[in-house]
Amino acid sequence: MAGQGVGQHGRGRHGQGRHRPGQRGPGQRGIGRSFGWLWAAFAVSTTGTSLGFGAFPLIAIRVLHAGPVAVSALPAAGLAAGALLALPLGPWIDARRRKPVMIGADLVRFAALGSIPAAYVTGLLTYPQLLAVSVTGAASNIAFTAAAGAYLKQLVRPDDLLVANGRFESTTWTATAVGPPLGGAAIGLFGPVVTVFVNALGFLLSALGIGAIRHREPGQERTGKAGVRAADLVAGWRFIHADRRLRALFWNSVSVNALIMATEPLLAVLLLDDLGWTAWRYGLAFGVPCVGGLFGARIAPRLRARYGHRRVLRASGALRALWPVGLFFVGPGSGGTVLVIAVELALISCIGVFNPMLATERLQRVPSERVGRVLVAWRVTGTGAIAALTALAGLLAAAVGARPALGLTGLLLLATPLLLPPGDGRRGPTRSGAGGPAEPATLTPAAPAVPAVPTTPTTPAAPAT
Repeated sequence: MAGQGVGQHGRGRHGQGRHRPGQRGPGQRGIGRSFGWLWAAFAVSTTGTSLGFGAFPLIAIRVLHAGPVAVSALPAAGLAAGALLALPLGPWIDARRRKPVMIGADLVRFAALGSIPAAYVTGLLTYPQLLAVSVTGAASNIAFTAAAGAYLKQLVRPDDLLVANGRFESTTWTATAVGPPLGGAAIGLFGPVVTVFVNALGFLLSALGIGAIRHREPGQERTGKAGVRAADLVAGWRFIHADRRLRALFWNSVSVNALIMATEPLLAVLLLDDLGWTAWRYGLAFGVPCVGGLFGARIAPRLRARYGHRRVLRASGALRALWPVGLFFVGPGSGGTVLVIAVELALISCIGVFNPMLATERLQRVPSERVGRVLVAWRVTGTGAIAALTALAGLLAAAVGARPALGLTGLLLLATPLLLPPGDGRRGPTRSGAGGPAEPATLTPAAPAVPAVPTTPTTPAAPAT
């Protein structure tokens, strides 16, 4: 779960403003023991994913000797196929208890990732296996994200959502700050698959932590015929596009996340191959700036209280698009390392503010009975966009080089603030007439866009996606 806030929930007419057993009021310290277990599970899986940062591109490049197209195709194909597999999951999750779905997704990710070290040790590791793990991880991550967003709404009071999402965001960036340097050092000492094993173990521990939650989840009502109807598959998108503000946030987050994620394999090729960076240096350059994400998540509630929810959301959303173009200028030596750290620090600080704000508003704008479908629609679209842009970026890099391809994605990002909804300085999200508001970043517990393929620290933690 590396990455990507958990989810948000509404109140009032959906009956979510009441205290539940094990929860405390907003004036009391903490927000419940059940949330504590969820947070702990999130932390351990996020730490495992952060330690595995860059492992798949590194394995593809140095073990399987893959080129730029193959390296880019690895996450692209996995994301696209995983999104297709996950498409029916929204209505399916809405009709079931969320806790078993989350545990099942964690166990599937544990098994999939665990197959990589086993195949490597026996000399049977192949590129198709990496692709298969990417597909499995992508589908499982979408399932976990959708179920966790709805589950968070059961555990946490509406007034505590921003605090909860801020804690997930802070945990994400803390783990990401420490994980990549340690993971790079571990790879140098113990080989290229050791961090993949640790990543798999993190999902197993996450499943155990979620299993320890004693919150009694209400049964889900099932109506109509069994199975998933065609109308159910598009219900999430229909809800998103009926809410003008949610629609703007949706397309902004999809475009920004896809463009940022498309740079991951390009950066891997440029830094690890073209410029000859070591794995330890690569991890350090992306790990240190993550303190900015921790800082941003901590100050987000204060900024909102002072300047208003919408104004802060828009400002942080616009600022996060300005920095990636600077990666075009990275060079060899210590100067290149300093430049990467500076760009990532500025970018991640803005993301640290934006992600919990987006995650909280998104859950507040979506009624509980529609959370699964909306979050699956959000994740499927984001995953498909990442897959398409990653594949295109890989083809472009093969034709003109990784550096020009990085520069183009940075220029495209500069246009994304035009997709943001206007900020009017209001102090909190408002409901739309469409029926409600609303990962990211969704309890996408800092989940990487593809749990099987650790994402770059620049990826919004959950819910953002």
